[in-house]
Order: sequence, then C-alpha cells, then structure tokens
Amino acid sequence: MATSEADGTTPPGLNIHHVDARTLRVLAHPLRIRLLTALREFGPATASKLADRLGESSGATSYHLRQLAAHGFVEDDPELGKGRERWWRAKHAGMAFDRSGDFLRDPDPEVRGAIGVVLHEMATTHAQELNTWLGTMHEWPEEWLRGWDASDFKIRLTPELSLELAEKIHELIESYRGRVPEGTEGSAVVRTHLHVFPRPND
Repeated sequence: MATSEADGTTPPGLNIHHVDARTLRVLAHPLRIRLLTALREFGPATASKLADRLGESSGATSYHLRQLAAHGFVEDDPELGKGRERWWRAKHAGMAFDRSGDFLRDPDPEVRGAIGVVLHEMATTHAQELNTWLGTMHEWPEEWLRGWDASDFKIRLTPELSLELAEKIHELIESYRGRVPEGTEGSAVVRTHLHVFPRPND
C-alpha cells in the first residue's frame, strides 16, 4: 500500500489519514486497499480504468470506491470529472495506524480481524512490489541497478530501542522528501519498505 505507517509519527505537512477503529472496518477489504493504493500510486482514475488495471469488474470497483468515499478515503476529482465518467482521487498521501497494537488487542473481534486483513494485505503488496522490481530491473538504466538495495539485519534490541530504531528510519526517509522536484530528468518514485519485528530466540 502506498504509504501505510504503523506506530510512526506523521511528517510535518504530509497529508496523512489517521485510521481509527470505525474507518478500519471499511478499509479491511483487499480490493478496497488495492484501489486506494492504485489511486495514490498512479493518480486519479475512473472505476473502469481501475478495473482494467486491477483485473476486476467495473461494477465491483465502482461499488468499493463509493464505500471508500463515504468514509473519507477517496473523493471526486472535479478537474477531470466533467463528462459522464466519474473520476476518483485519493484524499490523502498515506495512512497511519498510530496504535496498531491496540487494534490487535481490541475486545471487538471485527476490529482485530480488520487490522489483520490490512496488515497482511500490506505485506502482500510489499512482496508483489519487490518481485515486480526483480522481474523488470534489467529494463532500468545502469545507474538504477547500482542505486537499489535489498538488505536484512539481525540485532538484539529491547522494545523501546526497536521503536526508536523505526522512528529514526522514518525521520531519515522523510529528510529526503521534496529534495527532487517532480519531472527531474533521471528521477523516479522510489518505494522503501520497512519491517521491524522480533523473532524467537530458538
């Protein structure tokens, strides 16, 4: 999903939707997450165009877009929606789950199930994006073949230090936001996935 931030701080000036238990239930549908991701990643589109991109029926995309709109995730694009076709755009640059652990411990099983759907869909999207890059990287210029990275690390931390590590990585990434103007020759949108989680000792 094009930016979902669990337990992270919202960068100043960045339009982020803070998801609560009510809106989480609406979001917890794989197609709705994919629709929202596509609008954030590729810009405004009609239900038909999104159906073609995602391999779904236009009836399904239209229905789920209306549900997302009813709860403030997407909206009409007034600049494009002047004909018979209805154009949609994402209302926010990303989402934040400020207390995802609270959702997982919520007494309402629907809330626990909803956050599970969202987090697993996010993990699936990350894997798909990485696999797409690996399958198409030969099409990119040599400079990009030197400029990408896929790493994993194992370090022993306390929960407090794990949170500190995640927050510092967020701050580092945000320090690069806005440094390259839109349309700069040779530039591209770069996806960065961050996963920080504990593993068993044995």
